[in-house]
Amino acid sequence: MDDSFKNRALEYHSEGKPGKTSIMASKPIETPQELAMAYTPGVAAPAMEINKERWKAYRYTNKGNLVAVISNGSSLLGLGNKGALASKPVMEGKAMLFKTYADIDAFDIEISDEDPDRIVETIQALAPTFGGINLEDIKAPECFYIEKRLRGLLDIPVLHDDQHGTAVTVAAALLNACKITGKSIDKIKIVICGAGAAAISSASMLLEIGVSRGQITMLDSKGVINTGRTDLDENKARFATTSEATTLSQAIDGADAFIGLSKGDLLKESDISSMSPSPIIFALANPVPEISYNRAKQWRPDAIVATGRSDSPNQINNVLSFPYVFRGAHDTLSTTINEAMKIAAAKAIAAIAQENATKEIEEQYGEKFTFGKNYILPKPGDKRLLMQVSAAVASAAMESGVARRGIASFNEYSHSLLKRV
Repeated sequence: MDDSFKNRALEYHSEGKPGKTSIMASKPIETPQELAMAYTPGVAAPAMEINKERWKAYRYTNKGNLVAVISNGSSLLGLGNKGALASKPVMEGKAMLFKTYADIDAFDIEISDEDPDRIVETIQALAPTFGGINLEDIKAPECFYIEKRLRGLLDIPVLHDDQHGTAVTVAAALLNACKITGKSIDKIKIVICGAGAAAISSASMLLEIGVSRGQITMLDSKGVINTGRTDLDENKARFATTSEATTLSQAIDGADAFIGLSKGDLLKESDISSMSPSPIIFALANPVPEISYNRAKQWRPDAIVATGRSDSPNQINNVLSFPYVFRGAHDTLSTTINEAMKIAAAKAIAAIAQENATKEIEEQYGEKFTFGKNYILPKPGDKRLLMQVSAAVASAAMESGVARRGIASFNEYSHSLLKRV
């Protein structure tokens, strides 16, 4: 980050009211009568109704449209363990995205604790306030444990977005990259560089959309994760390969796709030159990708290249998925966010890109976007994401039996969402 950008970012966050979010009243409270309704004695009526039937909290309070964005800052962006307080601007930003893109209210909550059991206990105690829990920037392997325990304890959606938001967007991008290159999803050879939360979840998601487990080679900081290693936890062991390759250069030889969720500037010219024709290269380390977009295209003009950066084509960005996954889950009062809902989201995101960009998006970005090598995913802010991804997730929730409220007309539902933003 150069000094000019850093200074502009600091000014953006500090000017006017510090931070990026605030709380606004949703009911009038200008008259004595309205005050009596909003607080005492009127507030006693819904309190007693909720005491008799807890589900009425969704009718009389903001619970059904409220997400907790929770972090302890132990794996903050690409910066490492910076602590709970340093994570606050990031969590505020996440809350801002929820509201802007899907009209979901969100509170950021920073927990100053690294003990996973105490974190679980804290979130469980806070859960009655919220209709969903978004975990963020918690290091692996603790993040797996925390999410799994909370899913078992709570009857509201719990999602660690570093895992699943990334996985959904990567899956959507890969589906479209395969469609463009003519590669078969069940036959492509994939190298995943990185074995943290996002990498493990992305690999799991790829299996759900048809990738063969035997076609995935995963690497961590020690090299290829193979069955001969004795230092693997259960998450890594799921993806241990029998391949004799031990290094990235060996693993990537002949690969159809590279998915990087590790650190910057890892890929050399010889690495991507050894990949198959029309390779798929997702270099997603931030802020410095495993290989820059321009360098990858220079060395392999036939490649489809994506990064996590907004200044190159094909940004793989969690914001394409998490607001709409929660929107669909909230609107069906789902008890969880399951694999069926995530797969539905990935396929819906992919389908939107295949329809090309809207005029509104092209005017906003000052560029024409047509489905192809430089446009494999929709752009953030595309209103079709709210309409189509949310509806796909809601439908999958109903079909998979985790929805507590049905949607009678998905056509009416999709169009009603536009009124929210």
